[in-house]
Amino acid sequence: MNLAETMPRSRARRTVEIVTVLILAALIAVSFWSFQRYPALLKKLHAGSRLSVSGTISFDALLKTDPTMTATERIARTSVNWLWTNRFGMYFALPFGAAMMTLLQLIQRPKRFESAAANVFCGAAAGAPLGVCTNCATPIAQSLLLGGASPRLTISAMISSPSFNPVVLAMTFALFPTTLAVMRVVAPAILLCMLPFLVSEHTPSIRRLKIEEQPPLPARLAGLVPRYFRNLLRITLLTAPWMVLAAVLGAAASEMIPAYATGLPVSALGVIGVAIFGTLLPVPMAFDVALSWVLFHAGVPMPYIAALLCTLGLVSVYSLSATGQLLSVKTALRLGVAVATIGSLFGLALL
Repeated sequence: MNLAETMPRSRARRTVEIVTVLILAALIAVSFWSFQRYPALLKKLHAGSRLSVSGTISFDALLKTDPTMTATERIARTSVNWLWTNRFGMYFALPFGAAMMTLLQLIQRPKRFESAAANVFCGAAAGAPLGVCTNCATPIAQSLLLGGASPRLTISAMISSPSFNPVVLAMTFALFPTTLAVMRVVAPAILLCMLPFLVSEHTPSIRRLKIEEQPPLPARLAGLVPRYFRNLLRITLLTAPWMVLAAVLGAAASEMIPAYATGLPVSALGVIGVAIFGTLLPVPMAFDVALSWVLFHAGVPMPYIAALLCTLGLVSVYSLSATGQLLSVKTALRLGVAVATIGSLFGLALL
């Protein structure tokens, strides 16, 4: 049998594997969207002006915090609450990310659009319905990058997931004045437009993984199981330490901010500080809208609300750290500075 005769069979075998992994990824996504994420988001949407937060940087408060506790104890409890709130997102992100990495390994040469705008647009379109915060989107992004996907497409999806989810957008326009709501939409749109200048498409630090040839089709399908779990373990080990670090840093940062800061004077320096804080703080899905609403309702000045609403949730210290690890520190710094600058400008516009 010559090479021309064997190629169709090889492709057919690989097609079966690809379809199998696609079905697995679809089942994971549909289960998450149907049973957890969208019911939870719709519940928040229907709460309207009654929307509230239980933890300092989380919706849920597994452990209660009290001002009489020591700062160390409050930070520890707030960190646990943050991890608890993000558990469902990680239940989805880690298995789904492992499935996507396995899929890209099977494809071996993931196709990229020649147009930077096309990569960014497709990433934004794919990320919008995901329904995970930038923190939980990070393991998925790591999986895609390790599999050889387009960095611009991947970062675009990571930004789009918390920014352009339709339910979160509906919450934004239902709760805030039109000016603030429009700012909340325009800020991530500007960031996406800047991605071709912030993220390089050619990243030598990414290694594409190759699969070994296994002629028998049953053996190839059976080999998907250990491959998938190896990828799952890899993503989990890559993610877990950074998640814990993000929880502690976010909790520590929240301790430095006065409760709701209603008495803070409005200044350009203060707006820039809030924008930097919002850029780095790791928050759960839709928490940017909820926290900003609580602060807005409590009487925090509008420039601070705008700066926070336009930065909180786009990226975080966790997603930026992962970006720096897999792409480059310069890329992570450019993304962070861009988000903080955009938030500062929108906040200063309301002074």
